Amino acid sequence: MLKAREITWIKQNRTLLQNVNFHVSPGECVGLIGPNGSGKSSLLMILSFLKAPSSGQLYFQGRSVPKKVPLSIRRQLALVFQEALLLNTSVFDNVASGLKIRGLSKKTIQERVDYWLEQFGVTHLSKQSARSLSGGEAQRVSLARAFAMEPDVLFLDEPFSALDAPTKEELRKDLAQIFQSTKTTTVLVSHDFKDIVHLTNRALILLNGQIAAEGTPSELQQNPPKGEVEHFLSHFSS
Repeated sequence: MLKAREITWIKQNRTLLQNVNFHVSPGECVGLIGPNGSGKSSLLMILSFLKAPSSGQLYFQGRSVPKKVPLSIRRQLALVFQEALLLNTSVFDNVASGLKIRGLSKKTIQERVDYWLEQFGVTHLSKQSARSLSGGEAQRVSLARAFAMEPDVLFLDEPFSALDAPTKEELRKDLAQIFQSTKTTTVLVSHDFKDIVHLTNRALILLNGQIAAEGTPSELQQNPPKGEVEHFLSHFSS
């Protein structure tokens, strides 16, 4: 679905990414994990075409992506960030916003918004102002908006990090069930290995802007490469 080859990104004389190779197949959820400053969010910015790499090549659905990314490709992606970026309108209108821009019929918008509000357990908030929501509610609405777009690739950048532990646990469980039923191709950035274990099929560990290890969560846990990777994963062994 999405592939990156030999990606390097240098910004203000600082190398954020160096010779990174990446791919995600249809229906797969791939995790990017590493400590702060490791380059995982930088890689997500490149993969989602929000930033252009200094060198390397990106491919989408088997085709090379030009530096000026076509709108037709951008419309096949959806992003959810750490902070729920909601409009100052009702919950329903927030989830419907992207669908309206794309000119879908009122009936289709109504059906799709209702469905995703229900999937994320926030139907009762439909008429409420999005700005009045709790952190967990706001992130559920943000996720509902992304899934309503039916993206070919969904990008999640630390979607749980601003939430308290019980809220995070509940949302992670619901999201796992939704991934199971939708098989949405997803790239998930996190600094918490629990997110990787519960949600991803495969994970890449980034250290100092490079891929230091790759494998299934269980492979990485049970047989991590010695050195920095093993040290990083030891923080999650308890």
